[in-house]
Amino acid sequence: MTIEWDYPEPFKVEQRVEAGDIDGLGHANNTVYLRWLEQAAWQHSIHLGLDLAAYQAHQRAMVVHRHELDYLGACYEGEQVTIGTWLVACDNKMRLWRRYQVIKSESGATCLRGLTRFVCADLLSGRPKRMPQAFIEGYQPTIAEPEPELMHG
Repeated sequence: MTIEWDYPEPFKVEQRVEAGDIDGLGHANNTVYLRWLEQAAWQHSIHLGLDLAAYQAHQRAMVVHRHELDYLGACYEGEQVTIGTWLVACDNKMRLWRRYQVIKSESGATCLRGLTRFVCADLLSGRPKRMPQAFIEGYQPTIAEPEPELMHG
């Protein structure tokens, strides 16, 4: 099965839909998708060398400011999904944007598309603070297809 990704070369995470993911309507609960996205984003950040130790060393973290999620199809128990994620914009100051695509591995059908805006925050105060250079150097080179229009909102 050839998967049609929205952007080239996603960072990919495989996930099986488990019994505990299923809600009263018989499909994966909407909150489960959000957990998958968070896990994929964190694994990608770790892959880029920006793990919890790096965040602590710089006393900064990229924290979620806003999620936009488009649910396009249900996932059911036992199905395998692939979560693809890309960084698509970074203002090199305080904000970073990440896109996601959740695809059923067997059929290639897209179940969800998402966008998260992150803001750099000081770990002690929780207040927004400029990104350290290490964050810019770690994230900026991986921008898939820059979407500068995101930086105006």
